[in-house]
Amino acid sequence: MAAAREFPGDIRARKLTVAHNVAQKLIASHLLSGEMKPGSEIGLRIDQTLTQDATGTLVMLELEALGLDRARTEVSVQYVDHNLLQSDSKNAEDHDFLRSACQRFGLWFSKAGNGVSHPTHMQRFGIPGKTMVGSDSHTPAAGSLGMLAIGVGGIEVALAIAGEPLYIKMPKIWGVKLTGQLPAWTSAKDVILEMLRRHGVKGGVNRIVEYYGPGLATLTAMDRHVIANMGAELGATTTVFPADDQVRLFLRAEQREDDYTELLADEDAGYDVDEEIDLSTIVPLIALPSSPGSVVPVREVAGRPVEQVVIGSSANPGLRDFAIVAAIVKGRQTHAGVSFDVNPSSRQILQDMTRMGATLDLIGAGARLHQSGCMGCIGMGQAPANGSISLRTMPRNFPGRSGTDEDSVYLCSPETAAAAALTGTITDPRDLQELFDLEYPSLELPATSSVNLAMLEGPLPPEESAQVELVKGENISSLPVFGPLADHIEAPVALKVGDDISTDGILPAGAKVLPYRSNIPKLAEFTFAQIDETYPARAAETREANGHIIVAGANYGQGSSREHAAITPRFLGLRAVLAVSYARIHWQNLANFGVLAIEFADAADHDRIQQGDVLMLTGIREALVAGTAITVHNKTRDEDYVARHGLSTRQVDMVLAGGLIPWLRDRQTRETGAQD
Repeated sequence: MAAAREFPGDIRARKLTVAHNVAQKLIASHLLSGEMKPGSEIGLRIDQTLTQDATGTLVMLELEALGLDRARTEVSVQYVDHNLLQSDSKNAEDHDFLRSACQRFGLWFSKAGNGVSHPTHMQRFGIPGKTMVGSDSHTPAAGSLGMLAIGVGGIEVALAIAGEPLYIKMPKIWGVKLTGQLPAWTSAKDVILEMLRRHGVKGGVNRIVEYYGPGLATLTAMDRHVIANMGAELGATTTVFPADDQVRLFLRAEQREDDYTELLADEDAGYDVDEEIDLSTIVPLIALPSSPGSVVPVREVAGRPVEQVVIGSSANPGLRDFAIVAAIVKGRQTHAGVSFDVNPSSRQILQDMTRMGATLDLIGAGARLHQSGCMGCIGMGQAPANGSISLRTMPRNFPGRSGTDEDSVYLCSPETAAAAALTGTITDPRDLQELFDLEYPSLELPATSSVNLAMLEGPLPPEESAQVELVKGENISSLPVFGPLADHIEAPVALKVGDDISTDGILPAGAKVLPYRSNIPKLAEFTFAQIDETYPARAAETREANGHIIVAGANYGQGSSREHAAITPRFLGLRAVLAVSYARIHWQNLANFGVLAIEFADAADHDRIQQGDVLMLTGIREALVAGTAITVHNKTRDEDYVARHGLSTRQVDMVLAGGLIPWLRDRQTRETGAQD
């Protein structure tokens, strides 16, 4: 199923003369342009892509707009795992469109119910030493296999599918040495929660996290998946692990051992940033509402009543994560006041759970078994009651993400979730020994997975693909066309926000909103609805005039890679964002769609601007091209602020053209003219 392996030859050809860590080896073997110097722009060859249905619809529309004939990657896979609730025709129509697009452009198609993209891709397509981009921020989960996997906006995935390089700023490599072994009643989720406890949601910005050390031998490939997946919550560019014996064992269980290639850091490799975690000191941890970075020991909040426990998602997707919960609740009944919900992460894992008896144990304990997919993680069902506590083994608990406006979602390990299911309160799982005379279960997992390819459709032959017509339901609109960036912007501040505004805050997820993901005019009506429900109407009034500006605090746009969070404000007239700092993916998405994203030179100036102020930016083109500061004049208050940008020369040209697609069209026109 996987494409022929080229990595060993690539890496040898580079003849690296100094000691390199795993991340540096992955980058060096795919480097097409630039230097591996932190902060400088590099271009990387991309081997694989991953898209899911919440973002893939736009990717396929972008491929159509680019005029692509056939995918140029080794492997590209479109998953249907987010929008599985079919309360009307919208989601089903999008699934039909995605399947036809895969047939047209030569992609793999994973049908609804086959599984969450990240663990399914790891099981079926992941190969050590390969690069991958995905239109999902948790794409770095594939780093568990020794891949360089990066979450990006959909248009960048479309370009990778078309054979274009990925351009990023070279990150610093953050080496985290693991020693010791996890104690009973803790697991990999507690390791990444410990990282978030130490560093918060901004600690990994412009960094690749690489784990190494003797403690790795005790963590399976799926354990590593948990850690790599939630590295996205640190704001990291990606997370990588070496490809070692644990990865070989995983691929052997998936009947793909031939895809294994050892990839280890050199013995004397160094890192830009160093850290160490003694796994033996890890305790059960929990993230409080409403941020993955608000982490405390479970004991600090023990006793709070719980009404819902949800097991599943890409953050705890492995068979072990379900089996340990089943073993803890086996022969017992979950608390009468708790809704105990289980989302199997893939059809294959559900088969394995059933084969080993875990499914029966869960159902016997009162579990509500849902279909294989993201489900509650993306607010697609399982919304909790207002004001009630929901414990989830998921990666995010942003406000309202669950589908309930007044939600109270905590993030935890499967062990902690199981303890709450039994007791009806937040409970340190180590207390189960005394409460239920329960020893920490010892699991015997099957040595070979239940490999099932029935719901994976491979690419059609080129001659058949060329005959396929895209199936477009009435809910699928064309991509909006945006004009070039003006040299002079004089516009009101339509919205002012603080720090850590997430893409869920900009454009909510959930069953109400996501069905319109391919209908930009309708989707735009939900923009910033959780923060200021008047924004869409007010912003739309500026659209045909001078547009508007958003002023933001630090880490603006954290969270999802959904490019819709850049497109819908742009559709409503957004011309520029002035922020203290940005999350990496959203900053790039703004540039991709022609929005000027600039930063305060003095963060204190953020507090001087108020919503409704009129800001004026002049000489934009000259400042961007020259790389000089931009003066922002506040006409309302007669004040000036200095702003700067971090755009490369390529990105400057792109923003001035109005975004990535207009820039590409201009480039193609110039190249065609030169050939004539």
